[in-house]
Amino acid sequence: MHHALLVPEILLDIFAYVNESVDLPSDDSSCERSLARQSLASLATTCKTFHEPAMDLLWANIDDLEQLLGCVTRLHPMIYCSDAGPSWSEGVEPLSEHEICQFLRHAPRVRSIDISSDRSFHLLTAFPTETCMFPMLQSLLWQAEDPNNIYLHFFLSHTLRFGYLSAIHPALKSIGTRCASLEVLTIGDAEDLTVDESFLLAETIRSCTQLSHLGCPPLEWEAWNHLSNLPTLLKLEIGSGSSPLDRHDIKFAPFLNVTILNFYVHTASYTITALQCSEFPSLQQFEMHVQVMPFAEAEQLFRALSQCNAYHTLEYIVIFCFDSDGEESDEEQSAKSFTAISQFLHFTQLRTLGLVFENYPVYLDNDLLLKAMSSWRHIRYMTLANHQLRPPTITFRGLFDGLRLCPDLDSLQLHVDAVNIDIDPETESFQHTSLQKFNVGFSNVEDVEAAARIIFTMLPGVKQVRHADENEWDKVNKHLEYLKSSAAPRHQEPAPDT
Repeated sequence: MHHALLVPEILLDIFAYVNESVDLPSDDSSCERSLARQSLASLATTCKTFHEPAMDLLWANIDDLEQLLGCVTRLHPMIYCSDAGPSWSEGVEPLSEHEICQFLRHAPRVRSIDISSDRSFHLLTAFPTETCMFPMLQSLLWQAEDPNNIYLHFFLSHTLRFGYLSAIHPALKSIGTRCASLEVLTIGDAEDLTVDESFLLAETIRSCTQLSHLGCPPLEWEAWNHLSNLPTLLKLEIGSGSSPLDRHDIKFAPFLNVTILNFYVHTASYTITALQCSEFPSLQQFEMHVQVMPFAEAEQLFRALSQCNAYHTLEYIVIFCFDSDGEESDEEQSAKSFTAISQFLHFTQLRTLGLVFENYPVYLDNDLLLKAMSSWRHIRYMTLANHQLRPPTITFRGLFDGLRLCPDLDSLQLHVDAVNIDIDPETESFQHTSLQKFNVGFSNVEDVEAAARIIFTMLPGVKQVRHADENEWDKVNKHLEYLKSSAAPRHQEPAPDT
């Protein structure tokens, strides 16, 4: 054996390289994963020096309990026979005391486990109640279908740092005490929480004192107050659910270190109340996906977000609204537009702005665009998706006046008045070279050649204009392609028909 292999650091680096294919996502080549596992198994049987580090890597990440159950002499042929199916354990007797030792032989090596089924859990009934089967477990992905499964506590190790639970589980009440090092906790959505479930969720969150990332259904105000005083918290995600923040009179302590705040909700009321009662002085990213948000609630949301003390830090705002409440007529909807742009002018560090609303457009004209771009000089991505077919209020002149102030912008979706062209590219020296993606949505165009020449001359990085009008803008793109090919050092092609 080469002397270098006797140096633990070198040996671990080599084994880690072999292990890279083992850690591939499950949708990657299963052949590569299998080959890597075979390589680690071979290394483990080569010599005593190789055995322990190879075995540690081989057992570090497992997808279910079957690999460990396969170490039990009685169960091995049942699991690995050619016709074994998912229900192989039905009717099989639980592990005996001796077999428990076989099962646990490699359990201390496991660092990450994904539990997607509880079909084999009945084999574990002989384990003492307070057993921690994986004393060095760091990551638990719990997707067992039965939310009342009684075996979760077997997996709650004091070393656990990452936990995902697909539903609220009775054993949650132990997680704060048994997993004192827990940093990341994600609990799946729960549309209709019972009173007991809401209390259990809140009690669980209040018991976790080291969280850096939390994703869960909506919390009642005491749990929200606990989080506002948690200095370790960096990322907070709230999913769908029914627990309201009904204490409008309370003002929480600032969430001092939260940089990412995301909401995936059915209505906006919880988000609005949370923002109105809270401050986020370090917030960098805000994202919201909401199913139903009437016009009045949307305006409250914009105002609340603009007042949560994130003027100097917020870089990313993305809001998707898929539907209104359906109570307003088409005439009432057509008379309204959101004031999000004017509400967000104070976010001077904004890099990304995405506003996608199904029923109301975001108001923007030449003057407001210039004012916005004056505030958002670092912006790189901007999408204002307008599904309402209203005449655009941004002209090409207004667009390029704004672009002059934002040299880093590389992606833009905006409705532009391409019918009343108010700029002559032949007399303009300005070029915005950073913009690569330009989407004009439902904007109309009449003079195809003029529109193509403006894009070609003033936006040289745009190869194709994205659009929702499959007729006229396709012609613009064909002419734009002709202009670019004509400018290239090769033979001239005939101009396309317009």
